[in-house]
Amino acid sequence: MSLNKTYLPSYAVSYGFTLIELVVVIAVLAILSALALPRFADIADEAHRSSVEGTNGAYAAAVSLVRAQWLVNGNQTAVSNIRGFGDETVDVSSSGWPTGVNGNTNPNGMSVGECNDLWTKLLQTSAPSVSAAVGADYQTSVNGGDCRYTYQRDSTGNYIQYDPNNGEVTAVIN
Repeated sequence: MSLNKTYLPSYAVSYGFTLIELVVVIAVLAILSALALPRFADIADEAHRSSVEGTNGAYAAAVSLVRAQWLVNGNQTAVSNIRGFGDETVDVSSSGWPTGVNGNTNPNGMSVGECNDLWTKLLQTSAPSVSAAVGADYQTSVNGGDCRYTYQRDSTGNYIQYDPNNGEVTAVIN
């Protein structure tokens, strides 16, 4: 029995990378990571800002829709449970701006509970979570009679504020 052995020429045998090749690859990766890492860090901050701005836009649109429904209904006074919007539980002031869902038609009578309920009814099923306690997407407070929803997913203090006297919804991005 004879074994056929095939011998490869020495130039066809590969033993791996040289030390210089490895050092060059590591140096290139280090340079790329030094340039890219700050960009990726900004992406998270930008995503949080965009989330607040998007939610602000949705809230402002919902406030406008409630007022439009109030006008279409021909109302000229405060109304509890405005017909034609959502599940018809939103209350509006004599100016047509949303003021709650529990019979509150006074824009100066906003409470944290009213602000929470209003958030949920205006934004409906797609609403980010809101609570007076820490742990929700937005923490609710009342600031000078206005509903303030402070974003809790980062530490920048961004917030959305709703003024039930004139329907103004603003986002404050820090």
